[in-house]
Parts: sequence; C-alpha cells; structure tokens
Amino acid sequence: MGQDQTKQQIEKGLHLYQSNQTEKALRVWMRVLEKSADPAGRFRVLGCLITAHAEMGRYKDMLKFAVVQIDTARELEDPDYLTESYLNLARSNEKLCEFQKTISYCKTCLNMQGTTVSLQLNGQVSLSMGNAFLGLSIFQKALECFEKALRYAHNNDDKMLECRVCCSLGNFYAQIKESMKIALQHGDRPLQALCLLCFADIHRSRKDVQTAIPRYDSSMSIMTEIGNRLGLIQVLLGVTKCWMIQKELDKLGLLKLHCLCERIYRTKGQQRELRDHVVKFHECVEEMELYCGMCGESIGEKNNQLQALPCSHFFHLKCLQTDGTRGCPNCRRLSVKPGYV
Repeated sequence: MGQDQTKQQIEKGLHLYQSNQTEKALRVWMRVLEKSADPAGRFRVLGCLITAHAEMGRYKDMLKFAVVQIDTARELEDPDYLTESYLNLARSNEKLCEFQKTISYCKTCLNMQGTTVSLQLNGQVSLSMGNAFLGLSIFQKALECFEKALRYAHNNDDKMLECRVCCSLGNFYAQIKESMKIALQHGDRPLQALCLLCFADIHRSRKDVQTAIPRYDSSMSIMTEIGNRLGLIQVLLGVTKCWMIQKELDKLGLLKLHCLCERIYRTKGQQRELRDHVVKFHECVEEMELYCGMCGESIGEKNNQLQALPCSHFFHLKCLQTDGTRGCPNCRRLSVKPGYV
C-alpha cells in the first residue's frame, strides 16, 4: 500500500469512527497498519488506534500500539514524531496506573523538545505528569504540573486542554479534602499544613487571592510550629505570588511583599537579595511612618502591643510604659498616659 492509498484509507477510517462505526474503523486502520509501506502513514494510523483504544478504555491495547509507534518514530528519525510517541507511551502508562513510568516518559518528552510542534505538546505532557504525581499522592508537584498545563492552555487558547486540566484539578481537590479529613482525625499537624498549602495553591491558581491568603496564613502557623523550614519557604513563595497577581500593589501590599521576600532569602541564605529587600522594606516603613516614635524600631515587623496617640502616631506599648511623660518626637505634642487610645 503506497502513500496516497494509505492516506485515503486513514481518512476512510476517521469518517467511520466519527460516524460511531468504531469496529469498522478499527478494521480499516489495522489493514493499513499491516499493508502500508509508508512510515509516516503507519505513524499516523497508530495514533488513530491509540486514541480509539484510549477512548474505549482498552488501555493494554493502547500501550501495545504506543510501543509500536515508538519504533516507527525512531525509524523516521524526526524529533516531533518521537515526542508525540513518548507522550502516547506516557498516557498509556498513566491509564494503567504505572505512574513512575509515566513521569519518566514525560521527562523524556520535555528533554527532547526544540521544534514548534513539540512545544505545542508541552501542556499535554504537563497534564499527564501532574496526573501521575497525583496518583502517587505527591500533591505539590502535581499542582505545579497542573498550573503549567493551564498556562499552556490559556496561552494557546486550547479549550480542550483547559477542560481536561480543570477535571484533574477537581480530582486533586477531592483528594486533598480527604487527606485533610484524615489529618484532622489523627492530629497529624505536618499533613494538615501540607493540605492547607495545597488548598491555598489551588485558589491562587484560580486567581482567588482573597481565599488563598487565609489558607497560606494557617499553613504558615503550623509550619512555624513544627519547624518545617522547606514548607515555610513554599508558603512564603505562594503568598508572594498572590501579591504579584494583584498588579497594582498599594503601599501596605508592597511592604508585605518585601517582608515575605526578606524571610525567603534569609532562609535560603541569599545575602545580596536579602539586603535589597531589607532596604526596600525600611523605605516603605519610612514613607508610611510605621515606626515607633520612641525606640525608632519598625511597627508590625514583630508581634508587639501598640498604643495610638491623638496625633495619629503609633508607639510600642512597652515604650510608653517605660516613660509615659515624654512627648511625641514626630510632632512635638504632649503624649498621653498609657491606656489612652
């Protein structure tokens, strides 16, 4: 069977398949696979067979054809064909719950890319890898992959991919809810912190910053309590991304952003970046006059009790208690006795 006849028979099979004559379509495609001498045509018909068996739930047959397609792609020596065939191999293993193999094949896809056609498959590769990580209950990596897939869907206006990612996110959310329930029943604080972090990341990926922030705060409290420094960095990064989503930050938002970045770079030991954000943090404090008029330290950086004076300046309560007769150095008015608000 030559190239033209191969193409004609593939189209005939597609017409039958779209007309819900699935078995007839499969017979046509199998005949093409047996008789065609055109490698590119064989590759395409194998793709049709893989898709059809995936939609019918025949995942072992799907895997069988994916393996044959890999050999055909190697024969063609084309990176686009190889990337597509490895993606089909990854999907086949995902359906058969061979999640480690799925991740391995997805990484192979990502490492061998470079052409335009291959790059268009990145979203589907990220989705398949995310599903595999979800199957292994590695929630943070799963969410990262789903976020990448969603970005590819939005950037390329791929509604089908967006729909598939949203379905996976729904499964992800359900599993996190179940994990949180188990964590609460057994008093598992580390798992509670991780679940809260995942909930927050999901809401952030949906641009729902107002819902994400309280969950980050709750996760941060537990991470600090149990001494999970890596988890704390992940929380701080998530909160920072939330502030970055809000394109026009007010001065208070900018202050919080620099404070979070300072904590991240301090934990990571990156001194130059740490100094930059410390300077910017204190610049914001100066502009907003968020410092104690007596001791000169910034207000809000630590959890301290405060006292407001009639002049609208704030002081640390401990400073007023130490010396309640001094005037406000900022406006030269008389201070009030401790307890006056």
